[in-house]
Amino acid sequence: MTLPANQPPPPGVLLRLTDVGKTYHMGEVDVQVLREVTLNIYDHQVLAILGPSGSGKSTLLNIIGGLDSSSHGSVWYRDREMTRFSPRELTVYRREVVGFVFQFYNLVPNLTARENVMVSTEISRNPLDVDEALDLVGLKERADHFPSQMSGGEQQRVAIARALAKNPELLLCDEPTGALDYATGKRVLRLLVDACRKLGKTVVIITHNAAIAQVADHVIRLRSGEIVEVHDNPEPAPPEEITW
Repeated sequence: MTLPANQPPPPGVLLRLTDVGKTYHMGEVDVQVLREVTLNIYDHQVLAILGPSGSGKSTLLNIIGGLDSSSHGSVWYRDREMTRFSPRELTVYRREVVGFVFQFYNLVPNLTARENVMVSTEISRNPLDVDEALDLVGLKERADHFPSQMSGGEQQRVAIARALAKNPELLLCDEPTGALDYATGKRVLRLLVDACRKLGKTVVIITHNAAIAQVADHVIRLRSGEIVEVHDNPEPAPPEEITW
């Protein structure tokens, strides 16, 4: 479906990308990573972006999160065109709208769980209480432990608490279960789904694991920088019921 690039998205759409492309210039060679990507990201829903390594998933996530810019096309955040944002406006967008969850946690090793979460609350205009955020992920009693004293799953849950503590509209998750074992990965998926269903966040998960897409409301599949499949899931599966 062709979407008008010069108009803001309708109500209920948090972000709209229209004909977005990304090309990196590497010496005399141009590498096109994204090609004419067009999609809506809806309020209070889970979107899964599937694709193998090199398909453009991380580049797309970085553009959505304001960490990178597109080479062409338009990106709208509600009634504002992000493609025209100044560096300062992009900083405010990243700080106030987006929470990031990465595959390898990115916790500060010499800070406790509570202090790691507190880092994000100090840059937010309307943060959650730090202990409340840790309680949401079941780690309130581990608040004074350092990352080295925690399992990988616990560290990822701290990273989710840190992202949620900003009280963002949008939660962007880059392979959030990729470094975790099967059972722990499913617990982390439950937290992300709950962030959408119970807290009203919009959640975007990028993954190479097709099974994870079963928990999402919408699924797009990337290949060689292009959207090759779009799927709406009217009955997302509970994370506890999926297998991979």
